[in-house]
Amino acid sequence: MLNEAGFDLWADGYEESVDVSDENNSYPFAGYKKILNRICGIVAQKKEGVVLDIGFGTGVLAAKLYELGFEVWGQDFSEKMIEHARAKMPGAHLFQGDFSKGLAEPLLHNTYDFIIATYSLHHLQDEEKINLIGTLRKLLSPQGKILIGDVAFETVENREECRIDSGDEWDEEEIYFVWEEIAGTFPDMKFEKVSDCSGILSLGY
Repeated sequence: MLNEAGFDLWADGYEESVDVSDENNSYPFAGYKKILNRICGIVAQKKEGVVLDIGFGTGVLAAKLYELGFEVWGQDFSEKMIEHARAKMPGAHLFQGDFSKGLAEPLLHNTYDFIIATYSLHHLQDEEKINLIGTLRKLLSPQGKILIGDVAFETVENREECRIDSGDEWDEEEIYFVWEEIAGTFPDMKFEKVSDCSGILSLGY
C-alpha cells in the first residue's frame, strides 16, 4: 500500500502509468478511462453544481468538471498530487489529509450535488470504507449522488478469478470493493461493471 511519500513520488508519472494498464486492458486499471468518462457524463447532465472529490490525485476528473463550470471541493493525502491538481484548478477548494481518518473540517460544512471517488477508496479497510461512505451520504444535497469508480467486483468469486488471473501483479495490500458484501450495509447501492476488474458503485437519487 502506498503511503503519502509513495504517492508524492508517483505523482509526476501517475497518469502515464495508469494509461499503460488501461490501454493493455490489464489489472488494475483496465476500464479506467471508461469509468472517468462515465462518471463525468453522469455529473455533466446536471450542467452545474457542487462536487466533492475524495482522493482526486492529479485532478484528471475533477479538472474536467471544473472546466465545465462545477464548483470543486476535494481532499487528497499527497501534497505533491494536490500541487498538480491545483495548477489545473486554481479556484478549487482542495485540502490535504488522510481520509481514512476523516474529512478535512471545511468539507463537513457543505452539501454536495455529487460526491465522487475514483481509484482512491481501495486503500481503506472495509470498515473504514463503510464509515466514510456513511459520512459522505450525510453531506449529499436532497437530490445528490455518490459515485465510486474503482477496482471493484460484483461477487467474491469475480474477485478471486481476477486475483488468480493477475498472478504476481495482484496487490495483496489493497482492499477492493465487492458489491455483494457491501450491499448488505447499503442495500440501495447499485453496481455497474465496467471491466473484469473495475466498476462503478452508486448511491443516491
